Amino acid sequence: MNTTTRLQLSLMMFLEFFIWGGWFVTLGTYLGNTLGANGAETGMAFSTQSWGAIIAPFFIGLIADRYFNAERILGILHLIGAGLMYLMANAEDFAAFYPYVFGYMLAYMPTLALVNSVSFFQMKDPAKEFSNIRVFGTIGWITAGLVISYFFHWDSPANITAGALKNTFLMTAIASACLGLFSFTLPKTPPAKSDSKEIRIADILGLEALSLLKERNFLMFFITSVLICIPLAFYYQQANPFLVELGMPNPTGKMTLGQISEAFFLLLLPIFFKRFGFKKTLLVGMAAWAIRYTLFAYGNAGELTYMLLIGIALHGICYDFFFVSGQIYTDFKAGEKVKSAAQGLITLATYGVGMLIGFWVAGQISDAYTTTDGHDWSQIWLIPAGFAVGVLILFLLIFRDEKVELKEDA
Repeated sequence: MNTTTRLQLSLMMFLEFFIWGGWFVTLGTYLGNTLGANGAETGMAFSTQSWGAIIAPFFIGLIADRYFNAERILGILHLIGAGLMYLMANAEDFAAFYPYVFGYMLAYMPTLALVNSVSFFQMKDPAKEFSNIRVFGTIGWITAGLVISYFFHWDSPANITAGALKNTFLMTAIASACLGLFSFTLPKTPPAKSDSKEIRIADILGLEALSLLKERNFLMFFITSVLICIPLAFYYQQANPFLVELGMPNPTGKMTLGQISEAFFLLLLPIFFKRFGFKKTLLVGMAAWAIRYTLFAYGNAGELTYMLLIGIALHGICYDFFFVSGQIYTDFKAGEKVKSAAQGLITLATYGVGMLIGFWVAGQISDAYTTTDGHDWSQIWLIPAGFAVGVLILFLLIFRDEKVELKEDA
């Protein structure tokens, strides 16, 4: 890969995740404070991510992989997204906002696969080269949070009251338009499959991998993966409104500690995985979910701020030690023949079904513990903490330890 292509792919990945982090983190705060949405409505808005994740494989499998260059579809979808972002910024209530965010997520979620396709096509050895490109996505997400908090101060109490978080959608619309236009300059990435090859729904959904569920360990891992997405949804949906309500300064900027931690623990994961094995690695990941939410439940924005910051920073262990380890385990169990199908099935089950349930539950719990002064956050956070402990115990008792080999180039 030459230097020009490397720079192009790096900028593409930076903008892709700058766009996601530029509005999604503060969405819950915006909906509650500016549009007056309740917990159930906020859950509906966040659930659009899950609907996008469910529908995206069909779009990629039936259209993108068969008929059009990936970089062109990427450009078109981001230009559509820019228009929808502008409309979201100007929606005056939740009823007007929801159709736009639903449409936006249907356009955005397929782009996550498309940027990977564009990148992989330019690489001789994706296993070794991709991480150097993907890291710019993490940098993009972090940059978005820092810009919102420390440059524009849109998440300060006064600016939230004034409706300044509306600007996050306008910023994202501009970034999306830039990536949309820039995509047409990216290296050509032709369709992956020929028109003559029959595409089956079973292939798109990864149903060929269902045979893996006959094996007790993989079935237990599959169920655990879906269940742990419920606590994960609480973090995405509730963390920013929680920090704002507690009065933490620059909450969105401080939440970037989670992405910094994610990048750091990704480097430590292979060492931990080799030393302690898959089961213990996953157990540590699940325990981290319970610990972080307990810290959220009892921390505050005063003398116990450190508890909140530790809880945010635990995101690296929560995410990497469970979900990345899970990808490695799935790869190992599936083998070459159904590897792609198995990863697709797990992604559909977690980001689709699991988080769809999680966002709904988080919205209901938020409404149930709404008070005249805001929310009873201790009770709200103790519920996913207890749930994570329950999932941990279930996995501990039923999953039998087995040796999982970590590929050197993974």
